Amino acid sequence: MLFSPCMLACSQTCSRILGLSLGTSALFAAMANVALLFPNWDVTFLLRGLIGRHAMLGSGLWGGGLMVLTAATLISLMGWRYGCFNKSGPCRSVLTALLSSGLALLGGLICFITSGVALKDGPFCMFDVSFFNQTQAWTYGYPFKDLHNRNYLYDHSLWNSVCLEPSEAVVWHVSFFSVLLCISLLQLLLVVIHFINSFLGLFCSLCEK
Repeated sequence: MLFSPCMLACSQTCSRILGLSLGTSALFAAMANVALLFPNWDVTFLLRGLIGRHAMLGSGLWGGGLMVLTAATLISLMGWRYGCFNKSGPCRSVLTALLSSGLALLGGLICFITSGVALKDGPFCMFDVSFFNQTQAWTYGYPFKDLHNRNYLYDHSLWNSVCLEPSEAVVWHVSFFSVLLCISLLQLLLVVIHFINSFLGLFCSLCEK
């Protein structure tokens, strides 16, 4: 096929762009997760162990971050035909594509699920128990997790009236986990594009031969 070299070059260029895009998204995911460990940029809560389990899980660091960054590096190396990928055959290309796709897919999926659950459960903060019953007490926990009759994501009147510490806990939680959710969704989309692009490149490689 006369157009296969051109299509192969396009596939390699696409891999370079996908690798760069995934790598950039991984760095942003890691930064968003780091921000969740320091509410209001205050290290005190982390030192006292008053950080929610979703943030402490660090899915944006090792899932949407490190795993996706590793996959992005492999994809970029394939795109630039650098090192051992300079003259790699179809079998090695397919295996590398499957490995990088699977790694990025798993990392992005973990980050996506964790972020969705975190947004559903709400922030970990100090709240007044008397807001929910007649007992006067302050405790740390997830005040919105069992709040079935009202959804804190839509009822903004709850944002500043429930969580006493850290200040703006709801805004911080919602903002950065929403960022993680969007980043991981973008990563999953890029993985699908990479998967299609890889098989297009394989097809062109076989046609060249």
